[in-house]
Amino acid sequence: MIPRELAKKIRYIQIYTSKAVNDVLAGEYESVFKGRGMEFDEVREYAPGDEIRSVDWNVTARMGHPYVKRFVEERELTIMFLVDLSASGAFGTVEKTKNEVAAEICALLAFSAIKNNDKVGLIIFTDTIEMFVPPKKGASHVLRLIRDLLNFSPRQTKTDIAIALNYLGRVLNKRCVAFLVSDFICDTGFEKTLHVLGRRHDLIAVSISDPTEIVLPPVGLIELEDAETGERILIDAGSPGVRNHYQGLTQEGRRRLRELFRSAGIDHAELVSGRDHVKDLVRFFRTRERRQ
Repeated sequence: MIPRELAKKIRYIQIYTSKAVNDVLAGEYESVFKGRGMEFDEVREYAPGDEIRSVDWNVTARMGHPYVKRFVEERELTIMFLVDLSASGAFGTVEKTKNEVAAEICALLAFSAIKNNDKVGLIIFTDTIEMFVPPKKGASHVLRLIRDLLNFSPRQTKTDIAIALNYLGRVLNKRCVAFLVSDFICDTGFEKTLHVLGRRHDLIAVSISDPTEIVLPPVGLIELEDAETGERILIDAGSPGVRNHYQGLTQEGRRRLRELFRSAGIDHAELVSGRDHVKDLVRFFRTRERRQ
């Protein structure tokens, strides 16, 4: 029996995402991901009507008469969500925590995927692999993933992104589209794994931040606690100098993260709690499509 409060959250996400997908997102998703769905099938002899562009000149030179490459449309994509549910994700100063935002983002993308007949799977991680749900199709499967994301109680509190990436590499041999969803409040050390997995899969980083993690509000003395380590610090948020220093540190951290993904050739969507995630995703899809 699903608790009433959880059922309400799932129902809200189902209604919200279904409308967004039907109205806007499904078409954007298809434009970005389905346009790349052609794979090599075979080389065969040239026949009247074949396009000159499809001629395989290397094989033609060896055989002494024309051969062409034949491509077929890839039947389906596999979408994997690697979702960080470490303790820092339970933080939120607006309507939702970062973990709840992560569930909404995954729902928006997952419903877009199944509308295009793609399979969807899930890896929940902290500094260990907490849960793996193999890819499947169907709305009931997506609702199960949303329920897991909203209701899951992780065993650990810290974050290890390399563990999640390595696990994906072990459980999925076929190329997939993988969304790495995290606040990326963690130690580095996953750069090499990011580069390797980015070549094997279409890896997309989705970073989620709370507004106060970007700009500190002027609220006087506040105690900040690192949810993953328990470390605490008292700061004077009423001081303009303290707020400016804080904002400088957060901007530098975000800049380094962008540079990390750029150097690895990884697309990166930056989302902030409390904003319109549908608009942010549409903007990301259109930027990615132009780049492709």
